[in-house]
Amino acid sequence: MPHAPTMIGGRPATVGYDVTGTGPGLVLVHGTGADRRQWQPLIDHLADRFTIVAPDYSGSGDTTDHGGPVSLADLADEVLAAADHAGLVDFHLAGHSLGAAVATQLAATHPDRVRSLALHAGWVRTTTRMAVELRYWLTLLRLDAAHGSTLFCELLLLTALGPGFWRSVTPSQYALLLAEFAAGLAPGTDRQTQVDLSVDLTDRLAAITAPTLVLASAHDQIIPPEQQHALLAGIADARYAEIDAGHGAPAEDPAGFVAKLAGFLLDQHPVPVA
Repeated sequence: MPHAPTMIGGRPATVGYDVTGTGPGLVLVHGTGADRRQWQPLIDHLADRFTIVAPDYSGSGDTTDHGGPVSLADLADEVLAAADHAGLVDFHLAGHSLGAAVATQLAATHPDRVRSLALHAGWVRTTTRMAVELRYWLTLLRLDAAHGSTLFCELLLLTALGPGFWRSVTPSQYALLLAEFAAGLAPGTDRQTQVDLSVDLTDRLAAITAPTLVLASAHDQIIPPEQQHALLAGIADARYAEIDAGHGAPAEDPAGFVAKLAGFLLDQHPVPVA
């Protein structure tokens, strides 16, 4: 696995990332508590069309840093460091949840580098209601660390997965999913949640020049619909799509999620199959 050297908070960091495929660049940014593996279905689908860079950012996977607080700008710098290290001059960019906020920050601060932008479950500014929920996440993460419980994971599954999932899942299937989710939770989820609390991209959106897909989840209980409307209103060349799933659409409906993103990306850069 490649590791991109960079500086975060004035101190050295190394960003672990995977690079797969061939063609124009595509950079994928994961969400809170996840890592680059979140994108594997999309990578498998597009590796014959794009050179895909999937980094971990601080708190996840194989990225190492000072271990303290980080900002949204820090995470965007880490993603750009991975793209630079992989030799991408410009690239398509996609993000989920916090990854969408990171991607928005990057597209606004380096518009010359971003050819298109796909945002799933993104948001513009953390509202008071969102902050209350995020602080509750932090409380549960502390309790879980102290007692070996899975309260945070149970809450996140409850709020991130849509009604279609809950209608069909059996108790034994849910128990297996909870165990797998808890085992794979990023060790720095609390640090990433602190970044979630700090998001305010209000003054950044006008700087984005890339064609943008705002992909909402119809049953998102974490990011409210008005946040998608604010992204659409603030980004000049933005269009809307929706998936019939919850906030966790990449896990709940991977085939549908891949279809939505791949359709947009291939429209922006149609690459013939050899």
